[in-house]
Amino acid sequence: MHDHDQKAPLSAVAVTSKGTSAQQAGPYVLSAAEKEAVLFPQLQERLAFHYAHCPEYARILDAFGVKLEKLTSISELPFLPVALFKRLKLCSVPDSDVFKVLRSSGTSGQMPSQVFLDRTNALQQQKTLVQIVTSFLQQPRLPMLIIDTPTVIQDRKSFSARGAGILGFSLFGADRTYALKEDMSLDHEAIDGFLQRHAGQRILVFGFTFVLWQYLCEGLRHEKQSLDLSGAVVLHGGGWKRLVGTGVNRERLYTALAEMCHISPQNIHDYYGMSEQTGTIAVECEYGHLHCCDLSQIIVRNPLTLKECAVGESGVIQTISLLPSSYPGNSILTDDVGVILGCDDCPCGRKGKYFRVEGRLPQAELRGCSDTYQVPRS
Repeated sequence: MHDHDQKAPLSAVAVTSKGTSAQQAGPYVLSAAEKEAVLFPQLQERLAFHYAHCPEYARILDAFGVKLEKLTSISELPFLPVALFKRLKLCSVPDSDVFKVLRSSGTSGQMPSQVFLDRTNALQQQKTLVQIVTSFLQQPRLPMLIIDTPTVIQDRKSFSARGAGILGFSLFGADRTYALKEDMSLDHEAIDGFLQRHAGQRILVFGFTFVLWQYLCEGLRHEKQSLDLSGAVVLHGGGWKRLVGTGVNRERLYTALAEMCHISPQNIHDYYGMSEQTGTIAVECEYGHLHCCDLSQIIVRNPLTLKECAVGESGVIQTISLLPSSYPGNSILTDDVGVILGCDDCPCGRKGKYFRVEGRLPQAELRGCSDTYQVPRS
C-alpha cells in the first residue's frame, strides 16, 4: 500500500500566520520565515516518500550522497534539472494508480516531459489552483472568453500542456467561449455573441501570452478593429519565450491590450508555472510582481556556482512546491533566469518572496506551453 495521500495543507498553513490583515485574501499569508518553518518538514517528508518509492530518484540522490534526514532548510533540498523529466520515467506510484499523464509541449523533434499524476495529486493541484486564481478574480466563476481554438483540446487522457492549461483554468469560467476559429483567425460571431450576453459584467479573458499577442492583438491590428473588453480581468502565461527577438515585451503587450481592447494594465495578470509543477503557479499582482503561494517557494541561484543569489541578483530559478506526491517534482532547477525583487514587503500586501522572470539560460532548449501551433492540413 502506498500511503502518499497527505492532507491538503493550505488551510493548516494559513492559520499559523500571525497578524495577517483580513484584506489579504488567498494563500499568501505566510511570511518567508513562517513559510520556512511550516514547509520544510513537510517537504522533507515528501522527498523521503519519493526516495522510497521512485527508484530513479533514489539513484540520483544516492549518486550525489544526499541524506535527506540531515538537511535543515528549504535551500538545502536537492533539486532535479527540469530536463530530467524528458529523459526519465519519474513516478512514485504504481502504474495502475496513474490517472493522467501530463506532457509538456516541446518544439518539433524534442521529447516532451512526462508528469505522472494519480487522482490524489491531480485533485491537490486543482484545489490549489482554485485558491490561487480565485484570490485574484475575487469570485469563483466569471464568464470566460478563451483566446484560442477549441481544437487545442483533444485527448483528455494525455494532455498537451497548452490544452491542460485551458482545461485547468476553465474551472473559473462560466459560458466558456473560444475566440479563435480552427485556423486561428478571430471568430467575431462568437466574440460578439459573448459580449452581448455579458454586457456590463466582469469577465475573464484567458490565453497564452504568445497567442494573445499574435492572434488577438495582431489579428485586431490587421483587421483595423478593436474590442471593448473594459470589464475584463486577463490571465495569461506560458509563452514569452516565443516572443524573444520580436521586440514584444510586457509593456508592449499590455499597451496593445489597453489600446485595442480597453483593458487596464492593472487587470492583466501574467502567471509563471510549468507542467512539472502544475497547481502552484506564481501570479503577477497589480504591481507587476510574481508571487509564490504558501505551498511553494522560489530560490534564484548563480548558474555557475549554484549558490543562492541575493535579492536583486539575477540567476537560474529553482521552483519548490509541496504538491507533487505521485512524482518527485517538488524541487526543480529550471532553465529560466529570474531575480528576487523583495520579500514580505510588496505593496499589494501578499507575503513572501516576489520576483520577476527575465528570460532563458542562453543554451536552454526552447520550451513553452503555448508555443506550438500548426495549421491543420486540409
